[in-house]
Amino acid sequence: MKIVFAGTPEFAAQALAALIAAGHDMPLVLTQPDRPAGRGMKLKPSPVKELALAHGLTVGQPETLKTATARQAIADVAPEVMVVAAYGLILPEDVLLIPRQGCINIHASLLPRWRGAAPIQRAIEAGDSETGITLMRMDKGLDTGALLSRHPLPIAADDTAASLHDKLAALGAAAIVDLLPRLAETRAFPQDDRLACYATKIGKDEAQIDWSLPAEVLDRRIRAFNPFPGAVTQFQGGPLKIWLARPITGAGNPGEVLSVIPLRVACGAGALELLAVQKAGGKRLPAAAYVAGNPLQPGQRMG
Repeated sequence: MKIVFAGTPEFAAQALAALIAAGHDMPLVLTQPDRPAGRGMKLKPSPVKELALAHGLTVGQPETLKTATARQAIADVAPEVMVVAAYGLILPEDVLLIPRQGCINIHASLLPRWRGAAPIQRAIEAGDSETGITLMRMDKGLDTGALLSRHPLPIAADDTAASLHDKLAALGAAAIVDLLPRLAETRAFPQDDRLACYATKIGKDEAQIDWSLPAEVLDRRIRAFNPFPGAVTQFQGGPLKIWLARPITGAGNPGEVLSVIPLRVACGAGALELLAVQKAGGKRLPAAAYVAGNPLQPGQRMG
């Protein structure tokens, strides 16, 4: 099948790799322009661009798809279908109409739950027991298109946004490869908008830990914000990122260090046992290693 692929991060690169391996004709790959990254802020290509170039595919990096030039580049290759995964640009309605069999989006939730930019993180934060991959026919709305298939995946009690991302990326890649040979005869079903909710983009301001919240809530937020932006608290005069923790029974004033080995901190209800932390300018460490190099005492306060 002749496919135009549009995607940018690693999540999308896995789908692209699967489509290449399945032998599809890929005359054009679209991805976002190179962005500054790293300490030197040098321009860095997206994972999708790196993979496409490694396979000798033509790559386009328009700033927008709203120009006639961008639209013509897609039309010129006469795609049967356009596959979109975490592309990051809006597809105008006239672009959606170009492929003969439409545009298919790989979305990292069980739509209509968690439409929007951060479905993986918001599912963990909300305490959902499962999430999954949805393949949908794209329309001009935000993740509102008709559903072609849904692929559930349990959320494990220790899943972080990073681990769940990797599971969903693999699931999405397998799902799109499975769908395309039977796309023409696959019936799409409209979403029930009454069940919709939105996964707003994660902001750095959300990362600050509020120790007055229950331990279960904080555990979910820590896992949802790992790796970005990383849950953080103030301690010993500077920020301390908390990468992993687990909720336990315990009582004390919110933010109070209950014990040092293991490192346990009181919450609004229950307590957290901290498992991996990172000081500003330091490396991520197991909590025991952090305590060994940073003397602290029960009764100290975080936050």
